[in-house]
Amino acid sequence: MINGRTVLAIIPARGGSKGVPRKNLRSLAGKPLIAWTIEESAKSAYIDRTILSSDDEEIIAIARQWNCEVPFVRPAKLAEDQVPGEEPVLHAIAAINEKYDYVVLLQPTSPLRLAEDIDACIEKCFSQNAPACVTVTIPDKSPYWMYFMDNEGKLYPVIEEKNVASLRQQLKSVYLLNGAVYVAKIDWFLKNKKFVSDGTVAYLMPKSRSMDIDTEWDLKICQILLSEIETFNKLKDNV
Repeated sequence: MINGRTVLAIIPARGGSKGVPRKNLRSLAGKPLIAWTIEESAKSAYIDRTILSSDDEEIIAIARQWNCEVPFVRPAKLAEDQVPGEEPVLHAIAAINEKYDYVVLLQPTSPLRLAEDIDACIEKCFSQNAPACVTVTIPDKSPYWMYFMDNEGKLYPVIEEKNVASLRQQLKSVYLLNGAVYVAKIDWFLKNKKFVSDGTVAYLMPKSRSMDIDTEWDLKICQILLSEIETFNKLKDNV
């Protein structure tokens, strides 16, 4: 709860995953991938209730082992590849009896995101009286230097601009949705059915916590990063 406003967190985790099979259950630094998000949600100072939305019995069982509430089973039609990410959130809000002021979407594919990122996003949404707040990061490459390529190999700029800077420092600042935290006023979300719209504000997260697991390579990189963090914390505790 933040200043008397109640907060519901939803963790969507469907069983199907093409890029990384059984992704949400894959082991990452000794825990199922989904456990990292469940734990950080539990640490939040503002989230009143965290629920899982899944169509998969094994994912549901593992989530419950990590003390995440599962009040319903997501319909199979809402777990298909082409279903927009907002649909399971809309379904979850409708499936529970209690009413909340804010909804927080926490995708399990962002295991490096911390409770402080969740809370900062909620705080910004509330303090600025914004309808929604989402986390972003600074991309590795600017879209001003990106091109489409046709069948003949000819290049066409993604962003049409006559005078594109030749130095990175001179480029316009751009920001990338990192998928870690989405916050919105529930009444507004139910009307707009999306998190990013007019009035949405952004909370900037560092690249070090903005990894989004989409491939086996992403999983390996996260494994290395978390192992290094664990080693650092052990050394710090022994000092």
